[in-house]
Amino acid sequence: MANPFDLSSMGDLMKQAKVMQEKLTSLQAEIGGRTVEASAGGGMVTAKVNGKLQVLAVTIDPEIIRSDDREMLQDLVVAAVNEAIRQAQAMMSDEMSKLTGGLRIPGFG
Repeated sequence: MANPFDLSSMGDLMKQAKVMQEKLTSLQAEIGGRTVEASAGGGMVTAKVNGKLQVLAVTIDPEIIRSDDREMLQDLVVAAVNEAIRQAQAMMSDEMSKLTGGLRIPGFG
């Protein structure tokens, strides 16, 4: 039976943890550069969000502006942005899960 106080195995564990942290940090940077798009109202409003969950762009079809239905436009913008954020979070979660084998690590998505 292995000695639970064996410092050599503790050193190996620390090295593995450092390598994993470097991989996670690298993956976070890569994901931050990716973008997702989502639309609402049949494509009348489209939102683009990056992996840092920053809204990069919102595109609005001119037809909806001509309709003079401000409330509908507001609802569609909210829906498109929320869906894009959800997709970006799912992308981050999927990529982190691939790296960590499903292990949830606080602060890394």
